[in-house]
Amino acid sequence: MNQLQVVATIAERDVLRYTPAGVPVVSAILMHSSQQVEAGVDRLVEFEIAAFAAGEISGRFASAELGAAHQFTGFLARKSRNSKALVFHIIDFSAAA
Repeated sequence: MNQLQVVATIAERDVLRYTPAGVPVVSAILMHSSQQVEAGVDRLVEFEIAAFAAGEISGRFASAELGAAHQFTGFLARKSRNSKALVFHIIDFSAAA
């Protein structure tokens, strides 16, 4: 199974654009920061991840508030067929509690 859920803020976001096939897409950088317990020890976890929203969700994502915490759901895939870099493909999101 390839499913990822993360609470993050939208640190950077490109403008809504369209693929040659007419699909609306938005690229962004998400920023996450949390405290996790690993081997019984508290650990501060911080990272940025490249993200991508396509189709119907892209319009809502393009207008989401920058800097506000959201819970994102999606999956990881290669940036392109020949790339080893991963991109988080957002399939849904909502305001974080």
